[in-house]
Amino acid sequence: MTQTWSLEDVMSLMEEWYPAERAESWDRVGLILGDPGQKVERILLAVDPVEATVSEAIDWGADLLLTHHPLYLRGTSFIAESDPKGRSVARLIRANIGLFNAHTNADASPEGVGEALGRLIGLKDMRVLVPMGVDEEGRPIGHGRIGSVEPMSLEALADRIASVLPAGPTGLLLGGDRERIITRVAVSGGAGDSFLEDARRAGAHAFLTADLRHHPASEHLEGGAPALLAGSHWATEWPWLPLLKSKLDAAVGLADVSVDVKVSTIATEPWISHRPTRGGLK
Repeated sequence: MTQTWSLEDVMSLMEEWYPAERAESWDRVGLILGDPGQKVERILLAVDPVEATVSEAIDWGADLLLTHHPLYLRGTSFIAESDPKGRSVARLIRANIGLFNAHTNADASPEGVGEALGRLIGLKDMRVLVPMGVDEEGRPIGHGRIGSVEPMSLEALADRIASVLPAGPTGLLLGGDRERIITRVAVSGGAGDSFLEDARRAGAHAFLTADLRHHPASEHLEGGAPALLAGSHWATEWPWLPLLKSKLDAAVGLADVSVDVKVSTIATEPWISHRPTRGGLK
């Protein structure tokens, strides 16, 4: 008889790889919906637990929707189906699909969001950008990564990054001298303007992240600090999903169980498109 996993088995692996204790104090990580004892034969990985990925999980026949972002970052008193989040909860429960997330604990862990982004753009000799300590195996833990690339202009680096980040409606922004030669790049998936000073102190020539606000970015560049590259929040975090799939697939093989893991390719961006602005300045 073919063996499979329980939801608790998946939870144990995630806790081993991305311990909840590494999450920020404001964060919400772990099991959101589901019976730890329920059977899991299909796992859908996604960045966001939104109606589109809930529909994908239901249509595919998933037993678990495993996301990066939490469904409820703040508490709620209502789960009414008139609300999109409440509707998602109800639909998942009716379909007997569990919901689990790893957020800032996945940001801070080895083989997490930052490492996946660094690998994607070809960083070498990576180390943690914002250290938090070491894990049980002595590996550094913390947010972001910094590593080296062969010497190239900021423009060439932007072209490289744009060619490998998952396609989305917002593209890639860059700030700084286009001809500046870059050899050290810092990365942080998702909102990263709180790490601007860390990137400067670490000696980065460029910093790839997302959700950069006007004033912090402007003041950072005025000070001659690292050039900036800003992708979308979703696009800079999505590369972790294929890495997580490879870890789960390897664990499936070792356990000799029958579990399929799929990565959602739905771009769960709030935006659908962008237009270059062309109005005159008079």
